[in-house]
Amino acid sequence: MTDKPSRSLLGRLFDFVWMLVAGLLKLVTIFLVVLVLAVLWFGLHGSHGVHIADNTPLVLAPSGTLVEQIDQDDSRHLLESLSGEPPSQSSLRDLTDALEQAKDDKRIPFVVLKLDELSDAGLPQLQELSAAMHDFQSSGKKIIAWGPSYDQAAYYAAAHADEVVLDPMGSVDLEGFSSYSNYFKDALDKLGVEVHVFRVGEYKSAVEPFTRNDMSPEARQASREWLGDLWQVYGAGVAQARKLPAGAVPQYVARLADGLEAAGGDGAAYAKQSGLVSSVETLRQFRKRMAAQVGFDDDLGSFKQIHYLDYLDAVDRERGSSSDKNKIGVVTVEGEIVDGKGEIGQAGGETIADLLDQARRDEQISAVVLRVNSPGGSVWASEQIRRAVDALKEDGKPVVASMSTLAASGGYWISMDADRIFAHDATITGSIGIFGMLPTIDRALGKFGVHTDGVGTTPLAGTLRIDRPLSEELGRIMQAQINKGYRDFIGGVAKARKLEVEKVNQIARGRVWSGEAALKLGLVDELGGLKQAADAAAKQAGFEPGDYELEAIEPAHEFALHLLSRFSGETRAMLLPAAMRGWLQGFLQQADVQQYLAAYNDPRGMYARCFCAPSQGARRPH
Repeated sequence: MTDKPSRSLLGRLFDFVWMLVAGLLKLVTIFLVVLVLAVLWFGLHGSHGVHIADNTPLVLAPSGTLVEQIDQDDSRHLLESLSGEPPSQSSLRDLTDALEQAKDDKRIPFVVLKLDELSDAGLPQLQELSAAMHDFQSSGKKIIAWGPSYDQAAYYAAAHADEVVLDPMGSVDLEGFSSYSNYFKDALDKLGVEVHVFRVGEYKSAVEPFTRNDMSPEARQASREWLGDLWQVYGAGVAQARKLPAGAVPQYVARLADGLEAAGGDGAAYAKQSGLVSSVETLRQFRKRMAAQVGFDDDLGSFKQIHYLDYLDAVDRERGSSSDKNKIGVVTVEGEIVDGKGEIGQAGGETIADLLDQARRDEQISAVVLRVNSPGGSVWASEQIRRAVDALKEDGKPVVASMSTLAASGGYWISMDADRIFAHDATITGSIGIFGMLPTIDRALGKFGVHTDGVGTTPLAGTLRIDRPLSEELGRIMQAQINKGYRDFIGGVAKARKLEVEKVNQIARGRVWSGEAALKLGLVDELGGLKQAADAAAKQAGFEPGDYELEAIEPAHEFALHLLSRFSGETRAMLLPAAMRGWLQGFLQQADVQQYLAAYNDPRGMYARCFCAPSQGARRPH
């Protein structure tokens, strides 16, 4: 055990000054939150919020990354809210809920789908969005997609629209799925860094970049299989939606060079010729055609429309908060699973376990859907979540796991004890395996004439120092712990899935599977999305599918930020005067410095850090 170095006079002075500054910032922040709430209250209740006029198309225009749960506590979302910039995250449930509400809303004649600001989305998420689109279309209403171009993710959703419209200078950019990594063995050898790996399972390839210069044959074989499964699902979904022959999508990619040359380099013409798009129009032409059906909005400079976030808020106000339906809680696990509470973009084991315990104690919650979109992470944190799932079941509340884009390794660990597990055919799951890594830099330091020596009271004392070679005894200890962790993992899977341990071992070993393959292997129960999982939870709880409402159980967040998140960028920007938005945004950027500094605890109180970030382009009407 070592003592921390004593604080210098400068350090103590810094602490005192910073305590005063932090206290002042907190007081001003409280004042600003009250001010923002007052302005919002006046804006919402003075004007009764956004109004849904008759014959108004619904615009689905997500931006940023499509997520299962928005990081409400991330300050960047508040800055986006105040400035009217497109959010860096969009909720999948917001999109599907808007379509569900609009299906029977006589004021909504059709939906416009605009995906050019969507930067990332998983195929299973796009499948859920497409399923909601088809449910909307069953009412007889149309969905029309327009885009300046379509990347691979956006096109999958657009293909399920009744019309797919493309700008004359655009293209449909499909290339297939791939898995490439950088490998560092040679570089580490040159630097004198040794990475000691402890794992079970020849397919546990996460450590390979540190131990090899290329992909292992085992990883190559497994990756080809699950990537092939996803590409088949993608192509089949597009072909069915666009009423194209089977194999049309792979053929489009294979003929891309020849097709573009034949079309004189015109990507839009080649996409239309291939049947991937319905028509070619500029945005101005498209807006004019839509306005001919519903009218023109001079303020927007576009056809009359309502953004899906504004629509959801208006519907919520009309419907009110009272409901006599049964409630199914939804606890979302998104991002890497880490020990403790976790940071933005992570799933803290302590946080998720607390949410599950909250659902267990809530008498209004009849069952829980565990929505998983995670590559895993900490074994200890994953185990805390799994135990919380078990506690729910012991109290008689069913738990159904719903796997989204990714539910692998620790993501599968937390799901395996659920009463039922749902996955999409394109979900990436499995990877049942354990690994550990320990780098040592004694050779690297030796190149600069730095050596480590000393004494310890036992052979193990000081062996975890990275500036000493890894001892044989420590290597044996670590491998024994990894072996035990693997046995616990496959033993838990065998018990939960009612399989023989040896069978689980054969399909585990760190291997990744598609959801379709996982179903055949017995790792999941059914193929389906959040709705199917919620229906199954309702059935297990003893009431009819449809006779329930989903209630998101989320970490507590500031009310002002939550309220702001319910509106589109344009509406949020209109609620605050421009001068106030600019001043408040600048202040919050300075207040964000407090958040960064709170993470630093240098004994001397001295730091060198640039608190700067690039701006994003302003959002334009659709």
